[in-house]
Amino acid sequence: MRRLFRKGERVKDKKNGRVMEVINYIKHKSKKVVKVAWFDLEKKEVREDQCEEDKLLKAS
Repeated sequence: MRRLFRKGERVKDKKNGRVMEVINYIKHKSKKVVKVAWFDLEKKEVREDQCEEDKLLKAS
């Protein structure tokens, strides 16, 4: 299985359209999880989260 996204790439969440940057991959049981970061404009800080790989698209 190959990785769809590389570290440092910009990705877009399918659910809410938020553009995020890939930090690293985490292999959790049988599914691949991607750790991502984005800038929160309301709080003015960088947020981190984990998303499943199949719920992300490449951002243009």
